[in-house]
Amino acid sequence: MNSVLSLSHVTLVQHGRTLLKDVSWTVAPGQHWALLGPNGAGKTSLLNIIMGYQWPTSGTVEVLGRRFGQADLRQLRTEIGWVSASLVDWLAAHHGKDSVREVVASGRFASIGLYQAISPTLDSAVEEALELFALTDRSATPFRHLSQGERQRAILARAWMAQPKLLILDEPASGLDLPGRETLLQVVERLTHSSPHPTLLYVTHHPEELIPEISHVLLLRAGEVLGAGPKGEWITDAHLTRLFGLAVRVWWEEGRPWIMARAQR
Repeated sequence: MNSVLSLSHVTLVQHGRTLLKDVSWTVAPGQHWALLGPNGAGKTSLLNIIMGYQWPTSGTVEVLGRRFGQADLRQLRTEIGWVSASLVDWLAAHHGKDSVREVVASGRFASIGLYQAISPTLDSAVEEALELFALTDRSATPFRHLSQGERQRAILARAWMAQPKLLILDEPASGLDLPGRETLLQVVERLTHSSPHPTLLYVTHHPEELIPEISHVLLLRAGEVLGAGPKGEWITDAHLTRLFGLAVRVWWEEGRPWIMARAQR
């Protein structure tokens, strides 16, 4: 497999409105990417295309070595993990009584809810996941009783249980307070060093969430790619000012970028 993800000249038009315009993007094995852009940039549309939930108006899409139009997308989706706030909320509403252990174990079967017994082998894998995602002491807790940050980590552990080759984290820190966000980012950092570990695609509009392990960024604004490549080349004052339409200053601490608006005079 030469690339984990390859989009070539992808355009998406719906109801006369261009949501994505001529997007080309390649993710190579061994890279971890952030998809960065303001609200309304087209991030969700791009994710839906990667998952095969939307079809581009033009262009080609290849994910995990499978060309769309020739691949079985249902099978492909079993190799992709997608963690989003909407899934967290849905599970809390419909399976809130399930324990954390059950929620995490269900990831092995790609099911919503656990309908099979947890075998000794599966139980061992669940224990490993609970430790990796800092949830060991919450194993028996009903999912709905978790804090927002704990719910996010439980869903992340559930996705990891399926051993995906590509893991999409769709604004995973949304709604978290500072301690919750930093705990989540520490877990994501550990995930990138786990074995096996998937290629990571981290979607956000907050540059400060880009941990050192994220090597590359795609900057997306109004459906167009403003830049794509190594993080250090694109997370700059000039590029982020253009991305957000606001004069900003970027500085780096401990391998993470931080951003603030420049004072207007």
